[in-house]
Amino acid sequence: MKKVELLSPAGTLEKLKIAFDFGADAVYGGVSHFSLRIRSGKEFSMEEFAEGIAYAHARGKKVYVTINGFPFNSQLNLLKKHILAMAKLNPDAFIVATPGVLKLAHELAPDMPLHLSTQANVMNVLDAKVYYDMGATRIITAREISLKDLKEIKKELPDLELEVFVHGSMCFAYSGRCLISTLQSGRVPNRGSCANDCRFPYEMYAANPETGTLFKLEEDDGIGTYIMNAKDLNLASHMKEILDSGVVDSVKVEGRTKTAYYAAVTAKAYRMAIDDYYGDRVNNDKYQYELQSLQNRGYTDAYLVSRPFEKHDTQSLDFSMQLGTHQVSGIVNEEGTHFLCKYKTLPNDELEIVAPLNSHVEIVNNEIGTIYERDGRTYLKLKQLLAENKKVWDEVHSGNLNPITLPTKLPPYTFLRIPSNEDMGTQPKK
Repeated sequence: MKKVELLSPAGTLEKLKIAFDFGADAVYGGVSHFSLRIRSGKEFSMEEFAEGIAYAHARGKKVYVTINGFPFNSQLNLLKKHILAMAKLNPDAFIVATPGVLKLAHELAPDMPLHLSTQANVMNVLDAKVYYDMGATRIITAREISLKDLKEIKKELPDLELEVFVHGSMCFAYSGRCLISTLQSGRVPNRGSCANDCRFPYEMYAANPETGTLFKLEEDDGIGTYIMNAKDLNLASHMKEILDSGVVDSVKVEGRTKTAYYAAVTAKAYRMAIDDYYGDRVNNDKYQYELQSLQNRGYTDAYLVSRPFEKHDTQSLDFSMQLGTHQVSGIVNEEGTHFLCKYKTLPNDELEIVAPLNSHVEIVNNEIGTIYERDGRTYLKLKQLLAENKKVWDEVHSGNLNPITLPTKLPPYTFLRIPSNEDMGTQPKK
């Protein structure tokens, strides 16, 4: 049986490695202005991206290159050079968004699999067939599509791979076709520099052009001012319905500009959901425990399994972002011997260990600290905060760049976390 692919975001080389270590089968990322995440793409050099591809291939994993921006005429020569340069790195596919770039990529790199971006807004068989005939091997369907429509496309085009988003930020506009930040700040979303203006609070006014009178519309408490702020997508509890359909080849997590912890937790949660589906042991509470630990705008299951007119909970009107159930307190280095503090840590704090799936964590009790299990989870308590330079600290904070010694080696990029509380700002951020 061919299992569905888990595709994770890779905004940096570190996030790429973390996504793979925590369960992703493939990642997507880019290098230049032709990627729709310039902020993320700038964090990858060509050398680092090549290293990431080698890292993936050594583990039997894949890397898809995002060349999904909307280029101007003045950029076409640069675009050609970029396509040829990226093809030399031997990635596993290009992700492109427009018919012209699709055709150009097919001409310049004829052997490269081509994935059509969700920016192309494919919702039906007619559009899917056009792009398939042009050389697209996979279509990343519009977020507004339903499983029913996916089945129709697969029935007509059985050799065309279909990819769907299952987690991450939802765009206020139709599959990312938005110009709000262009209007307000001159940053063009469809060329990679969205300013996320839909996440801002807004005030409403009524104007009388004849008298020049302007009235502010006062809102009742609880209605909110985040009128364009969509909740985040979370379909972990619907993996059985998605995979039962038999038409989805890849499930995708959004978020190249999000944190390394986000890359780890989303990969881990959806890896568990996928593996549990094939093992006939679905446990939605387990996946949601992990996903609820992330910062989010509130979660929605959006439109894949329900029709839009049935959805009345897809917007967060009262806040832009809220903390999750947990706060990251540290991340273990690549050698597994020390961790860097990400939040205030004291001796004897109970830190939950979030390690890659199927990795081994040794139970120990020594002069540095203890590692123990409780209720199916693994925890760490440090008896002393011993830095790599042998200095002992009474407490460490996120600004402290001294690696802190662990009582035993942990898997690389293991995260340490603690429950959030009111003092840490778990109330919605206004």
